[in-house]
Amino acid sequence: MPNSDFAYSPLAAAASSDRSDDERIARKQEETTKENGKGRIILIVEDDFLIAMQAEIALIDAGFTVSGIATTAEEALAFAKQRQPALVVMDVRLAGPRDGIDAARDLFCELGLRCVFATAHDDHETRVRAEPFAPLGWLAKPYTMPSLVKLVREAISEPN
Repeated sequence: MPNSDFAYSPLAAAASSDRSDDERIARKQEETTKENGKGRIILIVEDDFLIAMQAEIALIDAGFTVSGIATTAEEALAFAKQRQPALVVMDVRLAGPRDGIDAARDLFCELGLRCVFATAHDDHETRVRAEPFAPLGWLAKPYTMPSLVKLVREAISEPN
C-alpha cells in the first residue's frame, strides 16, 4: 500500500503552481513599486477573468505594478480611492448595472484619474460618451498584450 503522505495529487500540484505564480507576481509588484513609485501603478477594470489575468501578467512583466482588478464600476472607484493608481485600464462592459464609461466618469470627476479603454465597444457613440472624461487611448478587442503594454507606456509618458 503506498504511503498517502507522498501520493501525487493534481489538485495539490496545481494549487502549488498557482501559489508560486501568485508569489512571483507579488514579488515583481513589490520590486516594481519600490523602483518606479506611483507613476507606474495601474488599476485594471475588466470583468472577464482570463483577459484581466493576461493583462495583469503582461503589465507586471513590463515593469508596472497592478494595484488590483475591479469587475464593477463601484469596485473601480473603491480600489482607486484606496490604491491611488496612475491610470486605469478600463473595459466598457462590466459586471453590475453600471458600465465602464460610468466608472471613468466617477474616476475622472472624483479623483482626476484618466483611463485607457481596452474594449470591444469601440463604436463612435461609446467614444462620444467617454470623451468628457479625457481618455488616454483606445484599444479594440481582441487586442494583443504587447499592444496593451505599448498603449499604457504611451499614456504614462504623456503629459497630463
